[in-house]
Amino acid sequence: QVQLVESGGGLVQAGGSLRLSCAASGRAFSNYHMGWFRQAPGKEREFVAAISRSGRITSYADSVKGRFTISRDNAKNTVYLQMNSLKPEDTAVYFCAATEKTITPMVALFDYWGQGTQVTVSS
Repeated sequence: QVQLVESGGGLVQAGGSLRLSCAASGRAFSNYHMGWFRQAPGKEREFVAAISRSGRITSYADSVKGRFTISRDNAKNTVYLQMNSLKPEDTAVYFCAATEKTITPMVALFDYWGQGTQVTVSS
């Protein structure tokens, strides 16, 4: 198993930036493909970005492409989400997740989840 803890959320004005971190502990971090998801009040959890075990392959939701960057440091057991040009519609709780299966946007294929960190973007 792997335990995930997110940090870095907060309140930011539209156009601003935030960097989320997700620290992993437990089984070898490099065994896992990692993803970031978000959930706004009253909405379903949605895919934001994913990264392969090695970090060579990344995938993004269309809504964040060109603004967000996912990366990982396997030596530090951490995955990051750099968020630039933030918009009010980016407001949500952001979750990181891990899977051994494949790099994927599908919520159901991720086995381990963090507790989430709140991101609020004011207009």
